[in-house]
Amino acid sequence: MDLAFAGLIGIVILLLVLFFLGMPVGFAMGIVGFCGFWYVVSFNAAITMAGTDIWVTFSKYGLTVIPLFVLMGYLAFNSGIAAKLYNAAYKWFGHMRGGLAIATIGADELFAAICGSNTATAATMGAVALPQMKKYKYDDMLSSGTVVTGGTLGTVMPPSVILIILGLQTEQSIIKLFLAGILPAILLGILFVITIFIVCRIHPEYGPAGPKTSLKEKLISLTGIIEAIAIFVLVIGGLYVGLFTPTEAGAVGVFFTLAVTVPFGRLTWKDIKNSIRDTLKISCMAFFLVTGAIIFGRFLAITRLPFMLADFAASLPVPPYVILAFILVIYLIGGCFIDALGFLVLTIPIFFPLGIALGFDPIWYAIILTMVTTMGAITPPVGVNIYVVKALAPDIPLVTIFKSVSFFLAACIACIIILIIFPQIALFIPSMGH
Repeated sequence: MDLAFAGLIGIVILLLVLFFLGMPVGFAMGIVGFCGFWYVVSFNAAITMAGTDIWVTFSKYGLTVIPLFVLMGYLAFNSGIAAKLYNAAYKWFGHMRGGLAIATIGADELFAAICGSNTATAATMGAVALPQMKKYKYDDMLSSGTVVTGGTLGTVMPPSVILIILGLQTEQSIIKLFLAGILPAILLGILFVITIFIVCRIHPEYGPAGPKTSLKEKLISLTGIIEAIAIFVLVIGGLYVGLFTPTEAGAVGVFFTLAVTVPFGRLTWKDIKNSIRDTLKISCMAFFLVTGAIIFGRFLAITRLPFMLADFAASLPVPPYVILAFILVIYLIGGCFIDALGFLVLTIPIFFPLGIALGFDPIWYAIILTMVTTMGAITPPVGVNIYVVKALAPDIPLVTIFKSVSFFLAACIACIIILIIFPQIALFIPSMGH
């Protein structure tokens, strides 16, 4: 059998069968990659490849960056930092029409800067914001949609776990990816706010104005965001000036988060244990995805399918951005049916070489892929953030949450288009620092 055809069989038939059987993405990629390598080369070669490559990857000191940043986020989550962020945003924007929803996006943006998980961001802000929006009679469409989509800011804003995994898988600088994610995350947040403003202009009853607060109350509330800003500046600023490696930045972030919460009784021993438990869950999931991606990537490499696809695409008589649009549509559709992070890890060995062959900047291209992956976290039927909000608000029908996402998908698409037209939005800060 032709090697490229063997690669297609592995992707199209075997992987899809395993997915439909409900097997986790990491395990499915590992099994197909191992069996495919065995078929193309030999059983002994597959055993050697799996053992050697997994050992080489997981013996690297830098891989500890994943659990460290995840732990930092969960410590912040359990310490009540998120509630302070929401309170500050609420004091400043709550009096406006749709102000509570805008406050939620603002708090999401700040919390995302110290938490690399979109689900943790959605869960944290949902627990704080949904009761408040219900109290002030916000429509379920606006309140649920805001929390679902606001959580995606944790995917793009550093220290994003997706950016870390993307950097490890593509051998790009995690520092540059972190710096490149800052302005796109801010842009996405601004577009979400504009969306809320437009929705409330069309449907004023969706987001009634809340009570006004005095300037003194507004200024006092700003003390609640000092910790989050300090953690972000210390971690990302330290990376920017070269003071820390990504792993050291994660360790410093964990230590500083503990230092500003434990002495004041805001993190109990139970909170710390819960943070460690949740960190282990997320980290193990990420490591299984990385393991599957390593084995599957080696199988694809030996079939030369990604390189043939890249050469074919580069030779097509169409502009590179037409092919990019096709790739993004595949991610958008795939994210509807497969876990967004899993689908990204699965397709990187195929589509990343293709993007490089088309002449795209690897850092910018990684941010674009991350942006479209965020949409997979909010698109039905498997958008994980949707089910996080459903668990927090059982009284809101699932179909309402599905519909609520439609308000904000246009903002996500607009953000990607703006980044394609103006790539320097992503590349400006990395080019300054490095």
